[in-house]
Amino acid sequence: VQLVESGGGLVQPGGSLRLSCAASGFTFSLYDMSWYRQAPGKERELVARISSDAYNTNYADSVKGRFTISRDNAKNTAYLQMNSLKPEDTAVYYCNTFRSRNYWGQGTQVTVSS
Repeated sequence: VQLVESGGGLVQPGGSLRLSCAASGFTFSLYDMSWYRQAPGKERELVARISSDAYNTNYADSVKGRFTISRDNAKNTAYLQMNSLKPEDTAVYYCNTFRSRNYWGQGTQVTVSS
């Protein structure tokens, strides 16, 4: 199983970013996918989750209405569209799937600052 995140960077408050997670080594379309984030000195927290068929999504209260998780099963890729970004969204963002155990990508840094 390999998960590779991309799309992070530095953005001003109110801006947008789109994160991508390219998956390989397993049958992507059969598994839920999640995005987590970890800010310095804080626990890793769940940001959003999407079911294998993309029918169900869940979000942390802190990102509801601003972030959208999606997936393209034909491309084995999950996405996280982040709008109206706030400084408190600054963190390393990780792609995750669970297949007997948790699998994580290497993370992508998102920094929201003026």
